[in-house]
Amino acid sequence: MHIVDGALAGEVVLGGAALAAGGIALGLRQLPLEKIPAAGVLAASFFVASLIHVPIGPSSVHLILNGLAGLVLGWAAFPALFVGLLLQAVFFGFGGLTVLGVNTLNIALPAVIVHYLCWRGVTRSAPPLAALWAGFGGALAIALTTVLVGLSLMLSGDEFIPAAKLVFFAHIPVMAVEGLLSAAAVYLAVEVKPDLFDTLKGAAT
Repeated sequence: MHIVDGALAGEVVLGGAALAAGGIALGLRQLPLEKIPAAGVLAASFFVASLIHVPIGPSSVHLILNGLAGLVLGWAAFPALFVGLLLQAVFFGFGGLTVLGVNTLNIALPAVIVHYLCWRGVTRSAPPLAALWAGFGGALAIALTTVLVGLSLMLSGDEFIPAAKLVFFAHIPVMAVEGLLSAAAVYLAVEVKPDLFDTLKGAAT
């Protein structure tokens, strides 16, 4: 899911960087002090999960957990996921520094969309229904990320259209796995620590 340096047109790189910078700034403004530990845990979870690549044909896939990050953090998913992507680029060479903005936008924007679509369902439902909302959100975040990655590639040249299609179909199994993981995590959170979502009530209203 990481786009590498040199793969995108310059205008796509610049546009992605500008939009990601805006998202990070907004996310930092909406990150309360009591949410910083959760942001750190989710950034670390993303960092570790996305290091494990599973080969599928000529490509590979990995977990992202951006749907779960969006449900818990809202706009604050932008700085949390940015930190994870930055560390991966610096220490492991995943993605790259010039495309850091595009990669952040492609992963964090779906997280925010899922927050607005699913947050009420998660916080105002009994645990089983909350888990269903979370599962839907986890799968949707991956689907939206693949669409944005494909769009980034297609805007950089028609020769990337086959790769863009491959990205989507290769990640269908990941959508299912992320949905299940998000559902299980939210079910546990609603049962054990329901106030995990309380500090972001204003973000989805």
